[in-house]
Amino acid sequence: MSAGGIDPSFVYYPFTFGSSSEVPLFQCDPLLPKTVMIPPKELKKFNVTQPPPRQWIPLQQPDCSRPTAVFTVMCYNVLCDKYCTRQLYGYCPTWALNWEYRKKGIMEEIKHYSADIISLQEVETDQFYNFFLPELKRDGYNGIFSPKSRARTMSEQERKHVDGCAIFFRQAKFCIIKEYLIEFNQLAMANAEGNDDMLNRVMTKDNIGLAALLKTKEAVYDSLSSERHCGQLVLVATAHIHWDPEYSDVKLIQTMMLMWELKHIIEEACLSYGQSIPAADCNSIPLLLCGDLNSLPNSGVVEYLSTGKVAADHPDFKEYGYRSSLRKISTAESKDVLAHNFRLGRTYEGDTMPFTNYTYEFKGVIDYIFYSREHMNLLGLLGPLDEEWFRENKVAGCPHPHIPSDHFSLFVELEMPYPIHNGRGCVVNTATTTNNNNNNNNNNNLHLKVR
Repeated sequence: MSAGGIDPSFVYYPFTFGSSSEVPLFQCDPLLPKTVMIPPKELKKFNVTQPPPRQWIPLQQPDCSRPTAVFTVMCYNVLCDKYCTRQLYGYCPTWALNWEYRKKGIMEEIKHYSADIISLQEVETDQFYNFFLPELKRDGYNGIFSPKSRARTMSEQERKHVDGCAIFFRQAKFCIIKEYLIEFNQLAMANAEGNDDMLNRVMTKDNIGLAALLKTKEAVYDSLSSERHCGQLVLVATAHIHWDPEYSDVKLIQTMMLMWELKHIIEEACLSYGQSIPAADCNSIPLLLCGDLNSLPNSGVVEYLSTGKVAADHPDFKEYGYRSSLRKISTAESKDVLAHNFRLGRTYEGDTMPFTNYTYEFKGVIDYIFYSREHMNLLGLLGPLDEEWFRENKVAGCPHPHIPSDHFSLFVELEMPYPIHNGRGCVVNTATTTNNNNNNNNNNNLHLKVR
């Protein structure tokens, strides 16, 4: 078993919900399994159509030559209740769209995988404070949250139903140093300089990013560690980028603003907290970026994050006049390129996950986990649900009685070796992550152990 608790020799099967008592929905106790909410005539079909296990894909072993932090990360858009309507998801039974039913499946999935760091999108304000936070605190987590910017202008009652982003972390392994809110509409206003396109297209979208500066504790390290190895900083960020396919320019600009702000956060953290870090640049502190980016792998957003740059006339900008405004949030010297200086790796490459969002009208990859490739190595990841199960059961889209969101969770295991310092600077881990496409085929039948 690796230090992060993943053992590929064990088999994980999707959780079952136990009792088949025929209790009306309004009588359900929060502690009862969600099968009590299933209409009796649907229960037999529910029990015989359980999806097969998602396969655990091991990529490499942890570095045992020096103290190494090993931890797991989940990214999950939980589909907030406000958006989960019959108009959008008419293929799903009404009872399976009900939040009281779905939230049990969502929480069971979160607790089943028990990731050390959890990033969630589309969390309603009221559900964060009255459901997610208290539930996860009982399991040893703490968390932060912020709703979309529109909440500022709403009454207290209206704010309860505004969705936003949340980050949770296992308190035995991490403590929080500081949290940061990134409001894209405010940044658009600050950088517009009278640019009508920036004001009319970007500033009007109130998506947000959220970040937590965490510090490691001894429990996250392997057996070689000691108290002197604790205290590594890591910046965890999440975002929910604008959804509309007609606004590819907004998606890319929001992502650029996100990276620009994360750069400043890390530079500030280096000066304020990272006394042993030799240089205040954006790669001095490990970054973990999780989110629903609402962008396909061939988009400008993913190109920008993966390669560190995009052309200033990239097609996703749609020939709008952003260039002068965006130069202010670019590190490139050339006027023809817009860039950031982070060196990021992507956890789910190629066709490892054919889709992370699965509805009747759209099926594709739009959720991602990126990480600082100089500081971290990808040890393994959770593969997709079996496509044959979708075909055999004629699953037109999700949510579905067995799948509580229209998104699938991403779950990975990462290692972060303790940095080695020399007289000239910090020597960090530079091992490359094994390409998912080159996995040993003998590992394809390995599954995640229930922990």
